[in-house]
Amino acid sequence: MTNRERRDRGLPYISDDEVFKEQKRARKLTQALNTADRSDFETISGIVKELLGKSEEAFINPPFYCDYGTHIEVGKNFFANYNCTILDVAKVVIGDNCQLAPNVAIYTAGHPLHPKTRNTLYEYGVEVTIGDNVWVGGNTVICPGVHIGSNTVIGAGSVVTKDIPDWVVAAGNPCRVIRKITDKDMKYYFRNQEFDDEAWEDVQRMLAEE
Repeated sequence: MTNRERRDRGLPYISDDEVFKEQKRARKLTQALNTADRSDFETISGIVKELLGKSEEAFINPPFYCDYGTHIEVGKNFFANYNCTILDVAKVVIGDNCQLAPNVAIYTAGHPLHPKTRNTLYEYGVEVTIGDNVWVGGNTVICPGVHIGSNTVIGAGSVVTKDIPDWVVAAGNPCRVIRKITDKDMKYYFRNQEFDDEAWEDVQRMLAEE
């Protein structure tokens, strides 16, 4: 079995020339993305589409960094803000309408714990999945193997080491569930501040059109 095959089967592998060849493609594309005119949204969108393994109307505010890009699959209306890093040794699958705030890091890559084993250069990747309608706050780190449920918010500065369920607010280091999200939250845009009448009418109109 080649190291590329081992990597894609979730087995320990070594980054050899074949693996580096795939990484070179991603580095060329991220270089183009990160040096593009920041006001040229059409060019940025085109590079993002070419870089990612699957996307639909995705947009990333550069700079952005990843290992392969082809292992990243995002749903409709994906948005990642400045300085996002996704180490996609294994698959990273993200659902529809997800937003990543600045400085979010998603890691699928890891190394053996014992230094002698680690020094053999063997490494591994474990898949990360994120459901639909998830908002991940700034400076959050998502560790290998984590699954985040749909309709969930991860608070800024979190370190997500374990699975997080659907429909919750979760935060902290390590990240823990704080509370459920319910329909009572719909009228609030920030803490206890409600939408004004004009905005709320607009929200209701948009919801009725869905």
